[in-house]
Amino acid sequence: MPSSNPAFRGIDKVVAGQAAPNAEYLQQMYDQPAYAGPRAPARLLTLDDVVAKTATVLGVAVIAGGLTAYFKAYTLMLPALIVGLVLSMIVIFKRSTNPALILSYAAAEGVVLGGLSGWFNTVYPGIALQAIVGTLGVFGGMLFVYKTGAIRVTPKFTKVLLGAMIGVVVLMLFNMVAAWLFHFDTGLRSGGGLAIVFSIVCIVIAAMSFLLDFDQIDKALKIGAPAKFAWYFAFGLMVTLVWLYLEILRLLSYFRE
Repeated sequence: MPSSNPAFRGIDKVVAGQAAPNAEYLQQMYDQPAYAGPRAPARLLTLDDVVAKTATVLGVAVIAGGLTAYFKAYTLMLPALIVGLVLSMIVIFKRSTNPALILSYAAAEGVVLGGLSGWFNTVYPGIALQAIVGTLGVFGGMLFVYKTGAIRVTPKFTKVLLGAMIGVVVLMLFNMVAAWLFHFDTGLRSGGGLAIVFSIVCIVIAAMSFLLDFDQIDKALKIGAPAKFAWYFAFGLMVTLVWLYLEILRLLSYFRE
């Protein structure tokens, strides 16, 4: 089942290819002549691994963002944005579990978020803290929803969510092109009623995406994926968290105008 998160899309096949061997495979290996010494089995993924790596990635982002906002180093935002975009593409397309790449992405993304949060907080005092609390609240709420089974991740649910995400991305790109090239205001980001509705839709889609992310992690745990994939799942969760935080921050700013 594919995830709406581009970082998690197709990761189930990669994980399955490196998961713990089944009983039949182990029996075949046992029946073969012993011509080499035994290899120590790779440590399997645990929930604690995912939690620890996610906390580490978010911690790096928070520190980088806090320093950027404190020193008002807003000129670093554009270079950090470019670096973060390049690193994210490398991690996604290579399905990399390299901690250095993922932590570097977290640091770059933290600089961008810190700069944006600092600027928004200067214009609307206290808005950054509200957005952080809101983001953590949504994340915790969706984790509770997933664990209780209140909303089940089915193929139909996945298709609907993917379609909604594609539609939102197309509208974002159209709005960007219309504003930059033709100086045309579509109203999607102008702060009016349409902008508020659009941001709420984006927040709902981002929140629902967590259910697919949790499902991918749960499947990886069940099939016995190597522990190194905890870094990749931490990266994927951060991608969704960043999108959710930016949308909440934007929505709160609309109500401050």
